[in-house]
Amino acid sequence: MTTTEADHTPLPGDDDATDGKPRGRHAADIAPMPTDENIWLEDIHGDQQLAWVREQNARAEELLEDSDYAAVEAGILEVLDSTDRVAMVNKRGNFYYNFWKDQEHPKGLWRRTTWESYLTDTPEWDVLLDVDALADAEGVEWVFHGAGFLRPSDGAAYRLAMVSLSPDGGDADRHREFDVETRTFVEGGFDLPTAKGNVSWLDADTLLVSSTANGLPATSSSYARTGVKLRRGQALADAERLFEIPEDHMLAMVAHDSTPGYERTFAVDYIDFYNRNTWLLREGSWVNIDVPTDVNISAHRDWLLFRPQKDWQVDGHTYPSGSLLAADFEGYLAGSRQFVVLFSPDEHTSLQSWSWTKDYLLLNLLRDVSSEIRVLDPSTSGANSGWRSTVLDACPPLHDVNAYAVDDEDTDQTGAGNDFWLMATGFTTPTTLTRGTLTPGPDGEIMSQHAEVKRSPSFFNEAGYEVQQHFAVSADGTRIPYFQVASKDLVLDGQNPTQLSGYGGFEISRTPAYSGTIGRAWLERRTSSDVGDAPHARGGVYVVANIRGGGEYGPAWHRAALQENRHRAYEDFAAVARDLMSRGVTSRRRLGCVGGSNGGLLVGNMLTQYPELFGAVSCGVPLLDMRRYTKLSAGYSWIAEYGDPEVPEQWEFIRTFSPYHLLRDGVDYPETFIWTATSDDRVGPVQARKMAARMQAMGIPNVWFHEALEGGHAGASDNRQAAALQARSNHFLWRSLAGAK
Repeated sequence: MTTTEADHTPLPGDDDATDGKPRGRHAADIAPMPTDENIWLEDIHGDQQLAWVREQNARAEELLEDSDYAAVEAGILEVLDSTDRVAMVNKRGNFYYNFWKDQEHPKGLWRRTTWESYLTDTPEWDVLLDVDALADAEGVEWVFHGAGFLRPSDGAAYRLAMVSLSPDGGDADRHREFDVETRTFVEGGFDLPTAKGNVSWLDADTLLVSSTANGLPATSSSYARTGVKLRRGQALADAERLFEIPEDHMLAMVAHDSTPGYERTFAVDYIDFYNRNTWLLREGSWVNIDVPTDVNISAHRDWLLFRPQKDWQVDGHTYPSGSLLAADFEGYLAGSRQFVVLFSPDEHTSLQSWSWTKDYLLLNLLRDVSSEIRVLDPSTSGANSGWRSTVLDACPPLHDVNAYAVDDEDTDQTGAGNDFWLMATGFTTPTTLTRGTLTPGPDGEIMSQHAEVKRSPSFFNEAGYEVQQHFAVSADGTRIPYFQVASKDLVLDGQNPTQLSGYGGFEISRTPAYSGTIGRAWLERRTSSDVGDAPHARGGVYVVANIRGGGEYGPAWHRAALQENRHRAYEDFAAVARDLMSRGVTSRRRLGCVGGSNGGLLVGNMLTQYPELFGAVSCGVPLLDMRRYTKLSAGYSWIAEYGDPEVPEQWEFIRTFSPYHLLRDGVDYPETFIWTATSDDRVGPVQARKMAARMQAMGIPNVWFHEALEGGHAGASDNRQAAALQARSNHFLWRSLAGAK
């Protein structure tokens, strides 16, 4: 079980019910609040506010939902509903589990099959839970968010699971005990109220729970402050409290590793996104695992792994940021600091993730944003020596390929626990699923045999397009990679409608990925008026920028754009835009940008700081009001990424990338589409509302706003909603850029 492996996706959180005032500060220490005429829009579900939303929605739909839009939406929905997509599976015991959505099942089916059946073109699926039928029966628009199994004892089959269901697509879940043999929720079984949090099985009659439901305390970030032990039949409010963290820390989590022979209970105090303390329960007491708070750790059987976020000095040795180290678990707890270096980064290569099979460790790397996979053999470890490493020959250039274990405890399949999945994709390569087996070779190298299992269908004419990687030079001289996907006969005359996408935050990497949606809605895009060699008759160009703030080159690439250095991410993105123009790919009137969440903040800064570079901006589920973001939804938890606007000296740099406060009169702003969701309980719809309202009140032309009334932070809870969301964004950009004069 990975206990503290970094997850840089913004974590969920409830709307902040506090007054937003930082604890332990004097009034003189708090930055003054700028005037905000739109604060009334912060009442998310108020009648007046929703009336404003519906008026805005009608205006945007009148603009966008024409005959061309209908065709785009239908094409995207066909991709999303395709029954030929790869049905990804997770193995538990003898079965392979999958969650599936299509036209007939928009909310989805949780189902399973056998390996023999999965290998066929038409597997026989055993449906465990029909979410559409459940929603109809209970009158709740349930959205499936996964299931966690109780490990069976004595070789029995997996049977009980805690199923997570969101009532509206947001991050708050209700956790309910489910029996996969009877295909029913357990009568009188565990049923936790809807809230943000997590659950972990301790044993058949006990859960470890972190939650804010039933009056359990919350942090300032609105996450759980405590971990509790909940016994069967017990009310959550009466559960024994095991672990508690300070209110100004981000969240508490308790979890149990049930690996036979290595049963352990952990607690984690997430101080913020990048700092945490991990504890191990020993003989009724919590024992701290002594590492710096910015070193991520994970436990696997006899091993403890370490990934430093910054350079780590131990006993005269310096282990670089982004490296991976191993130590004997019990030896480390006893005070030994003998490490094996499993990976050390260089200027081109970073570690993205890792996975254990029974006898080997798989490392997923990026080398200049293309995948490389290494297999390590722990049995070769010696004093002061690393584990023998073999590069897996499975990664074509400019592709994203990830390897991960099928089931490290498997004894039934040929690989006996050393089987692995390979998931490969590229901008013009439909996703392929391969299964392989690792075995020792005669010369000590690790051998791999693998064969394709499933392949996604083609949704556009990939053969007509070419993927290239280019590098732009940012303001401080840093080379910024970006991918360009365009027709093989691209004309470099500056007239190509170009969609530039980016993220640049939370150490999230943007890697090559196949998208039938982009293929149909952008690369192959035509409209009814397309004639001759007009720019919009050629189709569009799609570009992904790998800017700082992301994780493409490891933690240092991320830290380079944290807080007071946030401007570097925006300078990088602007450099890519300029490079596209200097190379003749596009021009200001043909160039648009799109981003969501932190990417929405990115393109919001393109709108306000670099309006001369873009003809259109599509800004989704965004952060935009950086003065009040810590008071809205889960914003307080992101202070480590952006800074604290309540601290005057930090507000001085935060205000320089707060789009809501950077709008100015007399500026020629690009056409703007801002979109969000009412039920988004992570970023929330408030910042998008206020930005649109301020822009419209300033008389800025061509500002459009749309708010889905359900769907959570993704903006969509089923394929129909997802198709509509993606169609609106792509159609807006196409109208703005392809129709430009």
